[in-house]
Amino acid sequence: MARPLRLPAGVDAAALLLLLAVTSRATAATAVDVGVNWGSQLSHPLLPSSVVQMLKENGMSKVKLFDADPWPVGALVDSGIEVMLGIPNDMLETMNSYGNAEDWVKENVTSYGDKLKIKYVAVGNEPFLKAYNGSFMKTTFPALKNIQKALNEAGVGGKVKATVPLNADVYVSPDNKPSSGAFRPDIEGLMTDMVKFLHDQGSPFVVNIYPFLSLYQSDDFPFEFAFVDGGKTIQDKGGISYSNVFDANYDTLVTALKKAGVPNLKVIVGEVGWPTDGDKNANVKLARRYYDGLLKKLAKKEGTPLRPGNMDVYMFGLFDEDMKSILPGNFERHWGIFTYDGKPKFPMDLSGQGNDKMLAAVPGVEYLPNKCAAGRAAATATVAASSALLALLMVLV
Repeated sequence: MARPLRLPAGVDAAALLLLLAVTSRATAATAVDVGVNWGSQLSHPLLPSSVVQMLKENGMSKVKLFDADPWPVGALVDSGIEVMLGIPNDMLETMNSYGNAEDWVKENVTSYGDKLKIKYVAVGNEPFLKAYNGSFMKTTFPALKNIQKALNEAGVGGKVKATVPLNADVYVSPDNKPSSGAFRPDIEGLMTDMVKFLHDQGSPFVVNIYPFLSLYQSDDFPFEFAFVDGGKTIQDKGGISYSNVFDANYDTLVTALKKAGVPNLKVIVGEVGWPTDGDKNANVKLARRYYDGLLKKLAKKEGTPLRPGNMDVYMFGLFDEDMKSILPGNFERHWGIFTYDGKPKFPMDLSGQGNDKMLAAVPGVEYLPNKCAAGRAAATATVAASSALLALLMVLV
């Protein structure tokens, strides 16, 4: 039989229970420090201040942007939300001039002072993607070095770090085992120099991992292995086994970093998610399953076999973006956990406790008048007026 709880003299039982309840809710709400990508390729962007209100209401404490547009950035001022600003690929060549890098840092970082909680600057976005055919191969690393130097010279380099978000195609494994991971042969030298620079500056390696694409690109890919809660496993050296492609992909990078001489370089997953339309495997049911498994994994802080512990992850993405290219597939416009107008698509629990519920929507969304309905109303009014005029003429006759 449990012994009764005895409170110290002067401690009110009701107050203590209230405190414990509040503490319990706060702990659950912050179990997963997950971030989210806030894209801008929408034909009808939502009011940034309303988006920030939604982020705060849902307990989302980190956002990753793809540029430094003052409109959404301004809404994040004094919000307490951690920010990763972005420099688009088409600006990389411009940032090869140190003067331009200085100007960018002054305008987009130091001008906000302590009001904007900037943690990282993303220099480019997947610039070494094979599909770009080497277009940014010569401009990315110089831009990275110039931005970090400008941050250092401005006195903020200790708390704001420059990095380069990279696609998982920058590393390979000949036998599809994480223990054989290495950087892609055509960029091995460049990647080795870059990761050593990141290490020396205390900056993280940011990688985008997409289990959905593994499934999309091969009909032979084992379906269950795409999900964090999948049952399919692969065996690696040393008795290590992997039950999902996210962990296997992540550890392939960890092996590549070790081979490059930086085994302890911090890794951030800059993008991971699941689309809800545009492919046979892109739907709400599977997206909910994927996020549910991922968030529960993050809450447990179990990490991966080669990197146990807490993981830094950003979900992709916040909203459906109807102006994104569909060249990779029709699913490209359906990655959002919210619809284009800020409504949650499916229940989820960002704390990873499995208590799924619909997230708070973006408040105050205004819609344009329905032109079809307005047209029908106008036509009806015209017919009614004509009928009335005809009736009047008949009376006069």
